[in-house]
Amino acid sequence: MILDAFRLDRKVAIVTGAGRGIGAEIARSFAEVGAEIVCVARTCSELDETKAAIEAAGGRAIAVDCDLTASDAPERIVDEALAAFGRIDVLVNNAGGGGHVPTKHAKDDHFEAALDLNFKAPFYLTRAVAPHMRVRGGAVVNISSGFARAANVGSIPYGGAKAALEQLTRMMAMEYAPRIRVNAIRVGAVTTENMKRSLLEAVPGIGEKLEAWTPLERHGTPADIAQAALFLASPASSFVTARILPVDGGVVLERSAMELIARAERLAERKSERKAGS
Repeated sequence: MILDAFRLDRKVAIVTGAGRGIGAEIARSFAEVGAEIVCVARTCSELDETKAAIEAAGGRAIAVDCDLTASDAPERIVDEALAAFGRIDVLVNNAGGGGHVPTKHAKDDHFEAALDLNFKAPFYLTRAVAPHMRVRGGAVVNISSGFARAANVGSIPYGGAKAALEQLTRMMAMEYAPRIRVNAIRVGAVTTENMKRSLLEAVPGIGEKLEAWTPLERHGTPADIAQAALFLASPASSFVTARILPVDGGVVLERSAMELIARAERLAERKSERKAGS
């Protein structure tokens, strides 16, 4: 059956940033298709919720609360994964983040923090798990962002770190082939609680603009990203490595301002028509 290629039965998956949003959705989704999950995040209460949801659905999971930027984090995560499940098959480097601030206002530690979490932490953790994947083979999925490609004001630390993560993905794929596949997902506008707080509520009207820039005329959901991550982590993508998969509703960043304005006007008209017809 073709759907069997999307199963992760008896595989052990480490998912960072698993306490909420995209990471929690990836952890729950992988568990649904048979994986045993190592949930990693800084917030114990959120980790416990993800772990409890997996176990309530009949899955197996452990929670590892740690700061991924700490020097001992990779060793600790690997040790706890092996102690609980005896193997590591999949790593999803999902944890990330960083505010958007113009360069003239950015502090040195802001730039360093963005690199530490979005670039260095995935590198160190991937390096730590790789020896344990080589025997049976494995898959690494890095979660990148549209800011890795977009030239946005105030996004140099975060966007630069994500761009570095995408190049890291390609280079590690070459180093770890053929036993370990390494790919990334370039995430577009996805509605999470963090996005609501940091962007949608902070910038009036930005939600409508993001929809207008997106041919599918909606924001993504954590489930959209989890399904793409499952593809890249599962045998369904066994001939795929060193790829950056955009999951963004078809956004084309080079569009002209006039085209974007026209799309926004068309979207507004359709919304008005739907309201009038309801």
